Formats: sequence, C-alpha cells, structure tokens
Amino acid sequence: MELLYALGKLYPSTRLFTRKSQLVAYESDGLTAFRAEPLAVVVPESQEEVIETVRLCYQSQTPFLARGSGTSLSGGSMPVEGGIVITLNRLNHILRMDPENRLAVVETGVVNLKVSQAAAPHGLYYAPDPSSQQICTIGGNLAFNSGGAHCLKYGMTANHVLGIKAVLADGEVVELGSESADTVGPDAAGFFCGNEGLFGVALEATLRLTPKPQRYCTVLAAYDSLEKAGHAVSVVVESGLLPGAMEIMDRLSMDAAEAAVKAGYPKDAQGLLITELEGEKEAVEEDFKQLLFLIEKTGAYETRIAKDEEERLMIWKGRKSAFSAVGQLSPDYLVQDGVVPRSRLGEALAKIKEYSKEAGIAVANVFHAGDGNLHPLIMFDGKKDGTLERAEALAGRILTMCVQMGGSITGEHGVGVEKKKYLPEMFSEIDIDCMKRVRRAIDPLEIANPGKLFPGGEAPALTTHGAHPLEKAGIISRE
Repeated sequence: MELLYALGKLYPSTRLFTRKSQLVAYESDGLTAFRAEPLAVVVPESQEEVIETVRLCYQSQTPFLARGSGTSLSGGSMPVEGGIVITLNRLNHILRMDPENRLAVVETGVVNLKVSQAAAPHGLYYAPDPSSQQICTIGGNLAFNSGGAHCLKYGMTANHVLGIKAVLADGEVVELGSESADTVGPDAAGFFCGNEGLFGVALEATLRLTPKPQRYCTVLAAYDSLEKAGHAVSVVVESGLLPGAMEIMDRLSMDAAEAAVKAGYPKDAQGLLITELEGEKEAVEEDFKQLLFLIEKTGAYETRIAKDEEERLMIWKGRKSAFSAVGQLSPDYLVQDGVVPRSRLGEALAKIKEYSKEAGIAVANVFHAGDGNLHPLIMFDGKKDGTLERAEALAGRILTMCVQMGGSITGEHGVGVEKKKYLPEMFSEIDIDCMKRVRRAIDPLEIANPGKLFPGGEAPALTTHGAHPLEKAGIISRE
C-alpha cells in the first residue's frame, strides 16, 4: 500500500507499528467495550512528522485520529478500522513558561498535571483537573473540553486555552487565538475545543495559568441518603457561595476508593459531599462559617475538616481514584457523563437508584455536583451473555432522563461512539445538519476521526477550493 510505504520512509520501524501484536494496545480507549483495529500506528517525535502524516492521509484519503494517553471514556479515541492512529505522547515538551503573563506554551502530548508542576515554583497552576490528570494529555483535554472537580469555579478547558496551533484534516497548519486574554472577533481557540478530533490534530496550546489560592478549606459532609447530599448542593449554591469544588460519592464509590487508597471516608455514609473553599484567607474563613451552617441545615450527620495539606490531598486522592477503583468491585463497568440542572440533582439521583433496581444492575455514583455533571458507573460482567446490552440500555435510560430534565448527554467525556445515537434527543435535525456542515468545511473528506459524534452515516463530503472557508471568515490564519 502506497501510504504504508510513505509512512515507512517517514518513520523508522521502531515508531511505525503494523503487526497485530503491536496494534492491540491501541484497539480501544478507556471504554474497552468498543474496539477496532487500525491499519497502522505512528509515533511522531516532532510536530513536522505529525503534519506530514496528516498530509499523507489526506492525499490517500485514509482516515486518521490523534491519540494521547487513551483515557477517553466515550470511545472518542477508539481507532478507525483500517485507519492511522497518530500517538502524541512524545510531543511532551513544555515550550515556554511565562509567569509574568501567567501562561504556558506546551505541546499537546504533555500530561495535564505536568503543567501545574512546572508552574508551581512561580506560585501558579493549571486549573482544569480531570480525575485522570496524572496521565491524561492536554490534547485529549482540548478534544473533549475536559473539566474536573474544580470546574464549578474555574470552568472547562476552553476557559483556559488562549491559543492553539493545529494541523487541520486537509493538512493546513493554522494558528487559532493568541497569547492575549483580550481577543477581538470569534473565539477560534474556544471553537476548536470539544471538536472530538473531527477537525484535525492540535500540536501545541497556549494555556492560561492561575495563581495558587492563599488558603484551602476542604470539608467532608456525610449524609444518610444520596438524595440529601444532592439537595445540599442546591442549597449551598443558592446561598451565593462559590466553592472551588463540590463532589458527591455514594456508598459503592466510597467502598471502591477505600479498597484502593484507604481515604478514611465515613463508613456508614450513604452520600458523601466534598466541598472545597479556596481563595484569600479572610474570605475563605467567612465562607467556611456559612458553609458549616448550610451543611448542618441540610441534615449532615457528620462533618470533617481537613486539618492539613496531607489530609486534603488524601480526600482528593480517594475521589479521583474512584473511577479506576470500581474495577475492584466489578469486572466491567460503563462510565456515563450526563448533566442535570443542580436544582434537580436529588431527583436525578433518586431516578438512577430506581432504574438500577429495576434493571437489577448495580450503579456507583460519583460526580461533579457543583455543575450537575453525573458520572454513574454501571457495573456488569462482560463474560456473561447480554450483560453489556443491559448495561447499555440502563446507560441510555439515564441519558434520556438527563435530557428530559433540561440537561445534556455529556458534560466533559464527549459523545464519541458511545452516546452518538442519543444526539437527536438533544438536538434537532437542523442542528445536527449545521454541525455536519461546519465539520465538512474544515474536513472536506471527513477523514479526521470519522464515525464519532454523529448518529448513523455521514452526509456526502463537500469539496472546497481556494482559500480555506475559516480563513475567509477571519477565524484562522495560515502558517
């Protein structure tokens, strides 16, 4: 095949994988229930190699996708059958740290947590903190507009990205946004965030850094029901308090975390609310008084305050280990990612409990309560016939409930392959057609991560000539 021959000239054999034994590790992402075998996997060590690979794919009309650490939980970085996987893990350089202007320029294979570690000596950090921040990459965060525990106060990835350098699906290298926080015209960098790989490959990103808070105050509140914990979130937010984070865990997810890291959570709690205040010392102390009053008012039977940084980190270690720790309770599980209005959290949790009982399937709940982003972990044993299908049916019922309550089918994990059939429940045919037209304006051959996001088959590809449509609109500039 001509493409493989061309890739063989671009990459040494140690960075071009074509044997089945080499490809098996790339057949799925974090959603292991879905798998596909790519034609080849390439391991570029420079941006130039990525650009040339994309151009070769465009010339041969071969589908491709970029992949970081493969932590996607929606099948968004699952390979395309017969396509090329471009792994970005070796594009892992922090190109510039600018503490004076509070920004960092990084390649997209950089691990999320590494940015904060590099910024720490300057009293700064990178705010988006997905549960997988120790291994997930900035490129994956861009693709799915990741959030994390502290998104209630600080927002999603798009709120912290000032500029992006990317190679689009047709091989064009573009600069989106700038280093300035005050931009004129469309937010091109924000437009790129959350595209799920359908536009091309991000090569580097200019990230906004945030000053470290003077003071943290982390509070655990134990409730005798999950619904009470959910109701407490509405009460706290309606009071005017803006915590840095509000997280909820149920009994199953606490048991999993205890087994994994021994976080020391209350043993009898059915619902656990983790609330973290952060900011200037005086403001945190005043907010803390109000928070304790509200927690008592909402029926918490036990309250704990982290006494030092070690206790604070252990609380968060337990919360952030919950997804992987559930693997100790069940051989397989699906992680859902629906969103409901905060005012209906208690109602949504009661519904999930009801659906779980009716389906006869255990569900562990752990989620970003502050913005209503549910993460029910639906447990099953894939070795037993029909269990995956039953788990998927339960997941779909939960997503439908989220939409009916005025929410969304995804908060930060993306649509990928797992949730694309539910897109019409949230958007009209006209909306989806508009999305497809935008996609085809950027990727006329529809070769960038095809088969993701949109339900059913894709519409016929359109051909563009001359200047790129986004260049004409003033959204991008060519390198």
